Amino acid sequence: MKKKLIIPKFKSESEESRFWANLDLMEYFEPSDFRRGVVFPQLKRSKRLVSIRLPDELIVRVKDKASKLEVPYQSLIRRYIQQGVAR
Repeated sequence: MKKKLIIPKFKSESEESRFWANLDLMEYFEPSDFRRGVVFPQLKRSKRLVSIRLPDELIVRVKDKASKLEVPYQSLIRRYIQQGVAR
């Protein structure tokens, strides 16, 4: 282990997501620190897979917008749905 990883308290899931997305674990761990075959039996998914059919043109436009914003396109779709539901 190179240096201790300090994980802050997060105000939101998006803040936590940004933290982990921008974190370089190689600054904190050596490859020998990781073990294979670790199981987390109590871990539950925080998201659920949903299948929805969308027009190709809409998907292309969302992917273009996501690319300009430098975010994954599925995260952008999720954000749009959250905003629509909040209205």
